[in-house]
Amino acid sequence: MVDASAVGTTDEPYEMTVERGKIREFARATMSENPEYLEDPIPPIEPTFLTSVSFWTPPGRSVFSKVKMDLRRVLHGGQEYIFHGPPPRAGQNLTVQTRVAEVYEKEGKRGGTMTFVVTVAEFRDERGMLVAEARSTAIETGKPATSKEGA
Repeated sequence: MVDASAVGTTDEPYEMTVERGKIREFARATMSENPEYLEDPIPPIEPTFLTSVSFWTPPGRSVFSKVKMDLRRVLHGGQEYIFHGPPPRAGQNLTVQTRVAEVYEKEGKRGGTMTFVVTVAEFRDERGMLVAEARSTAIETGKPATSKEGA
């Protein structure tokens, strides 16, 4: 059962270094041919690069551990990126902190009540200025998935 009292909860801030090689790897993984990401000596990040923050989150420190979602029933419900100026570039050190912004429920058609958990990760530069936000929605289905016989 999702703990709705987790709204407002944050994780501890941690550092994320924007690395040129990782920007290039991400661009290639997403099949980008944009030379700005592949050849620039100090490339900017692609907008969706911030997804890689999950690789930087220290083990056991995710805000999801406080929400108590049943990960066997979780679906990714959406992702949004907001930039407050130009995107970060290679060489920048960002401080990341994630908070639980919302928890709400909707009745599903087949899977019972669905619980939505919205988190917001804030990315701040070396001066503490907010440069970007990643807003993510996770959905916990009311019932576990079942397999159909003969499918």
